[in-house]
Amino acid sequence: MKKGLFILVLLLTSVITMNAQDISNNAIGLRFGDNSGLSTEISYQRALGDSNRLEAGLSWRSGTYYNAIKLTGLYQWVWGLDGGFNWYVGAGGGFGSWKVKSNYSGDGGTYLFAAGDIGIEYKFDFPLLLSLDFRPEIGFADFNNDLGFDIALGVRYTFD
Repeated sequence: MKKGLFILVLLLTSVITMNAQDISNNAIGLRFGDNSGLSTEISYQRALGDSNRLEAGLSWRSGTYYNAIKLTGLYQWVWGLDGGFNWYVGAGGGFGSWKVKSNYSGDGGTYLFAAGDIGIEYKFDFPLLLSLDFRPEIGFADFNNDLGFDIALGVRYTFD
């Protein structure tokens, strides 16, 4: 018990004392992942300070059986690792809507979800940011009513 508590305190202390890497004021691009069956997401990041930012994502799909749209918002904390590498964690949620196509059974509706985010990113010397992240989501409706996991590659253009 004492050893586990010591490790937890050591981990929290090291995370708190890490210096933040400079993050871009703005970044826009694509996040290539599964995203609850909605595939690629248009992603925008806006810095709120040296180590915090907001991320908004919009995805849609026109499939064989249904049309769907999803909007995600996350608050992220960013810590510098080395060089252009950062790691980040975040929390947020969003909502979505789907409609089953008329020649198939079913209807449609809306749903809410909560999401977490953890990832690593690299900012190049030119305006490009690459990231790899893991986003668990839990939905609160028939279309998205369970815990889902999404791993995605982000490619974003950075600007001030």
